[in-house]
Amino acid sequence: MSDLVFKPALELGRLLKKKKLSAVELLGECLTQYARHNDKINAVILTDLARGRSAARAADKRIAEGETLSPFDGVPMTAKESFDWQGHPSTWGDPAMVDNIAKTNAVALQRMLDAGAVMYGKTNVPLALADWQSFNEVYGTTNNPWDVTCTPGGSSGGSAAALATGMTALEIGSDIGASIRNPAHYCGVFGHKPTYGIVPYRGHLMPGSVSISDITVAGPLARSAKDLTAMMALLVGTEGIEAHGLQVKLPKPRAMALKDLRVAVKLNSAVSDVDQSYQNRLIALGEFLKKRVKKLTYEAAPAFSDEEAYENYITLLRATATKRMSDAEIDAAAQKARTFDPGDKSYVPLMTRAFALSHGAWLRANERRHQMAQAWDQFFDDWDVLLCPAAASAAWPHDQAGERHERLIPVNGKQVSTIDQRFWAGYSGNFYLPSTIAPIGLTPAGLPVGVQIIARAYNDLSALRVAEWIEEEFGGFAPPPGY
Repeated sequence: MSDLVFKPALELGRLLKKKKLSAVELLGECLTQYARHNDKINAVILTDLARGRSAARAADKRIAEGETLSPFDGVPMTAKESFDWQGHPSTWGDPAMVDNIAKTNAVALQRMLDAGAVMYGKTNVPLALADWQSFNEVYGTTNNPWDVTCTPGGSSGGSAAALATGMTALEIGSDIGASIRNPAHYCGVFGHKPTYGIVPYRGHLMPGSVSISDITVAGPLARSAKDLTAMMALLVGTEGIEAHGLQVKLPKPRAMALKDLRVAVKLNSAVSDVDQSYQNRLIALGEFLKKRVKKLTYEAAPAFSDEEAYENYITLLRATATKRMSDAEIDAAAQKARTFDPGDKSYVPLMTRAFALSHGAWLRANERRHQMAQAWDQFFDDWDVLLCPAAASAAWPHDQAGERHERLIPVNGKQVSTIDQRFWAGYSGNFYLPSTIAPIGLTPAGLPVGVQIIARAYNDLSALRVAEWIEEEFGGFAPPPGY
């Protein structure tokens, strides 16, 4: 059953329902992968095997009695460390939070448990979920299974690495700066960043906080696009106060057949240069689709500049950090901001100004954000999806020295800041749009890359359907060598 652990979760669920194997056996296969490979990868950093095996036995009993809860009943899962799992710590990689023991399950996790998924462990993250690498003083460093000298991405890096190595079949992550999309891209799996606010976030918050930050979302990762679609059917929906009156009903995919699809492709940006080896895979996908869709262009884009989109995103993204900053820290940022040339739009000045942003300035930035969101919406009158990169390159070597904005990665023979590629995170995220990552092959160096599929707000099912077509027609998940 060596290939069993790499099958899509829906297929595993069908095998369980047909009694071709038991949930206990399936969990055992994933745990075998964990035992063989986790020391090298360090993806799963906390386990509760007794609880997992108990859940698997309960699933087998339901299936035997014909009372299956969902297509995922009995299917093994793990979750990002920052999601509350009752009785276990949510440290966010911070040694100061090792005693932050969850009293309840995060709402999104609970929805998966209510569907019968068999939770057995949690996966690694960077400190405070604030890196495209996944390392911290509590649990150590997670490695990319395609090349253990490279990052698996972050902040849901453990999630993607666990999926890629067959340690789990389902994962839940979160995304404010490509934290679902980036690891899915680097590890060759699927991930979906939902429209803002449609998947509950409660139970994925710092202690003492009940309000959800701007931009950030919770969403699924898996080894198949159809798994993502099925997970979204379980995860989407209001809870708490909103549930008293609001419901979420996502529209059907805008194109019901590949031949009806209208596709725009964006390969590169002056803000974030994309490595040619990655662009070549995107071009191959574009040329493949060009013969099969209604129309495809490399020219169309929403009516605003990449430079303004990036500036607006960094401003609003970094402003979210002030929720955890002291007045003294904000005052210090204001003093530092005055030392920069007002016309300097590089990352450090943008970040520092955002830390000291007045409420009025935030409102003006937010107003411009919503104007650009309207431009996106007008763009989607003519195009069903926009395909673009998820990052600037394939996975890059571990680099844990200094500050994130000081670290450099190789792109087209040059050393560039890792921060530049935040453009690709904010291109959809800052405007609350859904975007799906689908694997599209390997670079000449043997590292996976994925395409980012952006759709109109609340058209999550359109992005997911395109990911399904790409998986069916062009290529999908492949296990890394040696697992």
